[in-house]
Amino acid sequence: MPREIITLQLGQCGNQIGMEFWKQLCAEHGINPEGILEDFATEGTDRKDVFFYQADDEHYIPRAVLLDLEPRVINTIMNSPYRNLYNPENVYLSKDGGGAGNNWASGYHQGERLYEEVFDIIDREADGSDSLEGFVLCHSIAGGTGSGMGSYILEKLNDRFPKKLIQTYSVFPNQEEISDVVVQPYNSILTLKRLTQNADCVVVLDNTALHRIAAERLHIETPTFTQINQLVSTVMSVGTTTLRYPGYMNNDLIGLIASLIPTPRLHFLMTGYTPLTTDAQVANVRKTTVLDVMRRLLQPKNMMVSTPVHRQANHCYISILNIIQGEVDPTQVHKSLQRIRERKLAQFIPWGPASIQVALSRKSPYIQTAHRVSGLMLANHTSISTLFMRTIQQFDKLRKREAFLEQFRKEDMFRDSLDEFESSREVLQQLVDEYQAATKPNYITWASGILEKKTISCDRLTQFYSVQVR
Repeated sequence: MPREIITLQLGQCGNQIGMEFWKQLCAEHGINPEGILEDFATEGTDRKDVFFYQADDEHYIPRAVLLDLEPRVINTIMNSPYRNLYNPENVYLSKDGGGAGNNWASGYHQGERLYEEVFDIIDREADGSDSLEGFVLCHSIAGGTGSGMGSYILEKLNDRFPKKLIQTYSVFPNQEEISDVVVQPYNSILTLKRLTQNADCVVVLDNTALHRIAAERLHIETPTFTQINQLVSTVMSVGTTTLRYPGYMNNDLIGLIASLIPTPRLHFLMTGYTPLTTDAQVANVRKTTVLDVMRRLLQPKNMMVSTPVHRQANHCYISILNIIQGEVDPTQVHKSLQRIRERKLAQFIPWGPASIQVALSRKSPYIQTAHRVSGLMLANHTSISTLFMRTIQQFDKLRKREAFLEQFRKEDMFRDSLDEFESSREVLQQLVDEYQAATKPNYITWASGILEKKTISCDRLTQFYSVQVR
């Protein structure tokens, strides 16, 4: 029985990466832009029904809900060759079309106002699934719609579907460019509180690192949004291959993320992918072996998060899952793991058993690749906390000056007090403390002490573990 997943695309960024994701999935399953199976797509071993369902006329329709408060990006999608792919009833645009003005509070408030209409769509998709496993949310944490409305929907998904998994692909802003969104630190810290408390797994997509990879690895001087989003869609599609081409392990979402997330709050994952090439570079392809791919995945320059993975001695891996695609002999995997262990290429937590897990996955037979072996790494690494510390520092600078708070005070949540900012900062600081505690051998006793103080919601813990046990 398929474990269906509903994808929610929120805001400009969420819909742009969602569009690239569906393009990639259609190509991998042999589905044309109209949603019709190509004549050559005769291999029936893939599991299309995890992400698609069939209409009465045999069209494949994505289990996707497209939401935005301003029409620009969704209009682009609806004028593209893929306009007939989506279910038009699942496309929701705010009637006034004014957007959220890059303001978290406005996005959150509009989420409250549009609650019934949005959840009518989500409930209809959920009811149409035989065995719904969970939701995947694509959004940005720094703008208005993806962060504010995304935060509201995250909270409500938890209330309405407490036993379903929620995984997010969350785009973090580029720290090396001056942002035109002056309230970015406020938006980020408010969203990170909800991602900490209401998501089961957050895949961090860091724009700083993605632009660095495009410039240094792919030699693109000024990468476009489309090129960056193609990197993201590669991560998303390879991250779901074991669900779509099932094997004996990792063939549902809980199996994929349960081994990566040992405790409920440490659920922020970083990714790495190799080999990365552009079309122009395919001509000079080097030989790829399992060891070569697995070794490269551990190199910081292939990480899609700008954190000091190997620069700080005390930071370490909590868990690693490598999804290896291509022509792979399982004995090569064993030898590669042995070599990595001998050379101590990855430093793991001192308080629990840890090693690199490997999932072997088939490639789509309909896409020709120049490389024999490719790999994606999903890693839970304590250095991700440096990303949150950076957000806290930027927030503190603005908050100390009480800068740009007028537009927040216009909304009900902030009209009487700004306590929500302090609450969000405290939650994020606790998360940073927990990641730092996870580097030490006494983390288990530290965590039990925190539990006794009830700073972690018992309800959320119960839900998380009941999902795992079920």
